Amino acid sequence: MQYFGANFVGLTAVYQFIQMRGFLKYAIPVLAVYMVLLSGLFVAMLQPPAVFGRIMSKLPAVAYFLFPFKPMWLVARRGHLKVGDMAPAFALKTSDLSQVVRLSSFRGQEPVVLIFGSHT
Repeated sequence: MQYFGANFVGLTAVYQFIQMRGFLKYAIPVLAVYMVLLSGLFVAMLQPPAVFGRIMSKLPAVAYFLFPFKPMWLVARRGHLKVGDMAPAFALKTSDLSQVVRLSSFRGQEPVVLIFGSHT
């Protein structure tokens, strides 16, 4: 009787292994496709904002639930500046578009505070 019990346990393990192989047969390709899409989205996040915006406008809404956007975005858009570093040089047009203001023109004068936000 002991021999039969050991044999039955062995058959159960074989059956579970066969079920696992069936699961893996589908899980591995699905995981591979997910990783390719995730990598493509991360590469898109590294693009300039205009390019990234065009890509995001084509993405179906369900993608926002499938991919970890916030952690990927924080990694893709982290800068190299540290506290105390000089701000990078850039120029912006004034709100009336009459002139261009360069950040470097304020260097050595009073402090400059930059506030970026949405106008929506």
